[in-house]
Amino acid sequence: SAPCASSMAGLSIASCVAEFVGTYILVFTVGCNVLSGNPVWGGVSIACSLMVSVYALGKASGANLNPAVSLALGMAGKMDEGFRQVGVYCLVQAVAGICAALSYGLLFGEVFNIGPTRGYGWWQAMLCELLYTFMLCFTVLNVAASKKLAGKNQFYGLAIGFVIVAGAYGPGAVSGGCFNPAVALAIDISSWAQGFGWFFVYAAFECMGAALAVGAFWVVRPEEREGTDSPADYSLRSKLIAEGIGTFMLVLTAGLNVLTESKAAAFSIAACLMVMIYAIGDISGGHFNPAVTIAIRSSGRNIIDTKTAGLYMGVQLAAGLAGALTYAAVMGGVTFPIGPGRGFGWPGVSSAEFVYTFVLTFVVLCVATVQVAPAPELTGFIIGMCVTVGGLAIGTVSGGSLNPAVSFGIAVARALFGGTVYRGLIYMVIEALGGLLAAFLFQTVYPEEMAVGEK
Repeated sequence: SAPCASSMAGLSIASCVAEFVGTYILVFTVGCNVLSGNPVWGGVSIACSLMVSVYALGKASGANLNPAVSLALGMAGKMDEGFRQVGVYCLVQAVAGICAALSYGLLFGEVFNIGPTRGYGWWQAMLCELLYTFMLCFTVLNVAASKKLAGKNQFYGLAIGFVIVAGAYGPGAVSGGCFNPAVALAIDISSWAQGFGWFFVYAAFECMGAALAVGAFWVVRPEEREGTDSPADYSLRSKLIAEGIGTFMLVLTAGLNVLTESKAAAFSIAACLMVMIYAIGDISGGHFNPAVTIAIRSSGRNIIDTKTAGLYMGVQLAAGLAGALTYAAVMGGVTFPIGPGRGFGWPGVSSAEFVYTFVLTFVVLCVATVQVAPAPELTGFIIGMCVTVGGLAIGTVSGGSLNPAVSFGIAVARALFGGTVYRGLIYMVIEALGGLLAAFLFQTVYPEEMAVGEK
């Protein structure tokens, strides 16, 4: 099995060198992408630098590479040598970041400052930093440090790295997308001549995100706080809170990508879905989408009962609305309508949303609900990439929602600022029908699954 990426390593020269090397690679990659101007692929490059370093160095130091992550692991009791180790790691990460910033400054002959993007206030940027540092620390705790998953999966690095794809584009356009006090410090110190001080604000909100992640981790996995063994099946409370967190982050990421006119919206939203499935899919099933819940409920086999399915959908819609109100707040009250793209009408929207919601829900049924999963380590990646498929294929036709919670959140947030809700309701019905078709075709394609389910 895979090595645990949290705290297998205590404090040693080896673990400190590993933290230095990994943090240097990360911050140097951030600087080079910013200064060479990579609006489409920059976020992916930075995310992959984190991913490869986590896989390369996880066994040596836990590959925290981020003071907020070290703080979260320390607060959750996952550091071998407690807060002493947290302090030393934070110091090493800070020094590595500053060295990397000096390096990219010398390479390019220029540096860049840290702070909210022009047009946004400090609190809008800090809300982004808090929420996506939360997402990063929450993912690390779940995939690399939890009793249930730590050391028992190979996807931990992929999940941790791709939080940056989710955060670099929409939220990154508001705050610069640090999500890491070592990155913030390095940028702030290297651009000393342009002003210094934003680091303290960024670091404070990033550390709040880390603390929030520990709280959420304890709520969805109560065994972590209570010191008991991880259960085979989590309580309904854990499941509903997990569904709420995942759906909230998904809708927030979708809205911020759209409103900042991100160059990689579909892939960023897909990354968010993938990360959330890896982090908490083992708790709730990782639906985050009423159409998925409808498909699973309608596919027979009693995987989820009707009452639980109803509660799931209620939580998903509420979390979708909360995510939409949050992106509206971050954007200063700006929202966007849901509906046909330029040059398209409702017949086009209906067919587009129907086909690709079918694709998403059908793939979920085939890879995540069968007796023997075809690729258990890749399940989150496979399902997440359905959003890459649909988002790019029909984004210009219908927006590529593929999810009634997304449609509902977008429509209600728009209505509160002077739009109408009915378009969102039409989308929700179309998407639900896509989920029903998926259930029907799944039963046709996998009759042996139905036979097992009947017993």
